[in-house]
Amino acid sequence: MKDWLQKESLTMKRREFSRAAFALGAAGSLPAALMAQGAQPRAGEDYLVLDKPALVEAANDKIEVVEFFWYSCPHCNAFEPTFAAWIKRVPKDVVVRRVPVAFRKDFEAQQRLYYTLEAMGLVEKLHVKVFYAIHVERMRLDRLDVIADWAAKQGVDKARFSEQFNSFSVASKASRATQLQNAYKVEGVPSLGVAGRFYTDATYAKSMERALQVVDHLLTKVRAR
Repeated sequence: MKDWLQKESLTMKRREFSRAAFALGAAGSLPAALMAQGAQPRAGEDYLVLDKPALVEAANDKIEVVEFFWYSCPHCNAFEPTFAAWIKRVPKDVVVRRVPVAFRKDFEAQQRLYYTLEAMGLVEKLHVKVFYAIHVERMRLDRLDVIADWAAKQGVDKARFSEQFNSFSVASKASRATQLQNAYKVEGVPSLGVAGRFYTDATYAKSMERALQVVDHLLTKVRAR
């Protein structure tokens, strides 16, 4: 399992998103100093402005923030507690949704895993446990049989889980997730999209902690229009 994760990390680096700056510990003196000096995030440096808006699901009076992630990504695992805490304090006009990416065909099982949990109302209960199973217990959750066995151990009906995993609705959501990832031009995870118009990640913002500060800035920007 360790060798597999190391191999996947190398693939991430080729896509230019697995860098040391992705570690939450990289939110060190430079980003903090910049924010302390009142430096405003800048387009093209701290975030990307999409040339073609991406589709949003939020109502017109809401601002959608999307987190793109992959369960097997160690940086997504490290970012999850920080992101979860940020979600709890977002204003009422902000709608947050998580979108699992699929840069390759073999990522699709984990896309379906997330949307199966969502369809069964189990995200709150099991989302973090998936990260724990992969990164702490070193489980390779990349096939339905393994995933379904793991779900059963969490008290989920295995047959019902497998049926949902293979359902048309879950397949459609996974397909739309990949389309959205492409619309935002996602090259790495974890990363964040705002209102179908802006994109940032640790490469742009210098750390994921500062990326959330950039998102806060973009939310203010969207409201002003």
